[in-house]
Amino acid sequence: MKKVRSKRLCICLLSCLAVIGTAACSQSQPQPQTDDQNTPAVKTDHYTAAVFYYDYTDAYIASVRSKLTRDLVNAGIPYMEYDAASGQSLQNGQIDDAISKGADILIVNIVQSGSTDAADAICLKAYHQDIPVIFFNRPVEADGDEGVVLDYYKDVAFVGTDPAEGGHIQGAMIGNYLKDHYSEVDLNGDGVISYTLFKGQAANAEAIYRTKYSVEDADAILEEAGHPPLKYFNEKSVDKFQLDLTGKWSASAAHEYMMSNFAGYNEENGNMIELIICNNDNMAEGAVKALQAVGYNLGSGTCVTIPVFGVDATDAARQLIAEGKMTGTVVQDAEGMAECICRLTTNHEQGLDLLEGMEEYERDTEHGLNSKLYIPYEEYVPE
Repeated sequence: MKKVRSKRLCICLLSCLAVIGTAACSQSQPQPQTDDQNTPAVKTDHYTAAVFYYDYTDAYIASVRSKLTRDLVNAGIPYMEYDAASGQSLQNGQIDDAISKGADILIVNIVQSGSTDAADAICLKAYHQDIPVIFFNRPVEADGDEGVVLDYYKDVAFVGTDPAEGGHIQGAMIGNYLKDHYSEVDLNGDGVISYTLFKGQAANAEAIYRTKYSVEDADAILEEAGHPPLKYFNEKSVDKFQLDLTGKWSASAAHEYMMSNFAGYNEENGNMIELIICNNDNMAEGAVKALQAVGYNLGSGTCVTIPVFGVDATDAARQLIAEGKMTGTVVQDAEGMAECICRLTTNHEQGLDLLEGMEEYERDTEHGLNSKLYIPYEEYVPE
């Protein structure tokens, strides 16, 4: 193992703390495309996948859910699904429930992103029942803990993205856009672009790297073009971002922050926020809604449009971009993620090794993790 840690001790300690018999919040019957919140705790007599989503209300996760449901149905794999509603303890109970019903594989979009302990606890439950675990989308290991979860036992895998890649692509998009539109974005003509940044979750690796590289990479492009670096709108801020304190990457958080920002930062005061960077499209949508409430980003061509950038390329974001109300986004491939998860599941259902035939996917070579499969990001280019 890459980290000195006694898994046997972990297994022993966690076994003593295991919670048994917790009811699921929301789940489907182990048949395709059904939803029954009163499913009895009866074991299935056929292969069944159990899929756990951190929160159904997340727009990107909703997209993955739709596509994964379709893929599982097409593959003929019955499934149960659960909504943790952003509660890790609830999700833990849901996993107990699925195991008690005879789930053959656990597909987990973990709530407590980047928490090695939370992922360890899930692996423990599965390990004792000889059930494989496929984590997806939300990182399951903290920095420095690489391999603690994904080397837990051979039937654990992760399907996600290279956390830094999305930030780099977003930063390049922002820098190149500003280079081409600098004077029109610089509303007060002071030669510097002021920005705010909405961060989705404090400890999430994706959020951390998007926050870091969206600004750093944009600054590098601006510097090369002879412009000063971006300036955070609130010079007293230490963090240089506004955090969704609920960890939900929500439109409402960005909307509320923006409405509050307008009180002190506006064109009348000569200090209007001139650029909005968002960790995801949900937050970008909230920012656009707030801008529209005060007369910006109406898509009419006669009003000022503040550049707003997101990540995910949700259907709603694509529509806003098409209407001229939002500037850009990065594709996080929900289709590709769902396909990869379904292929892993099908491998297990057919008695194959979990990673059989998955050679085309990039891996986390930096940490030697063959079970960590990456779905690439790409810049969204409107058709």
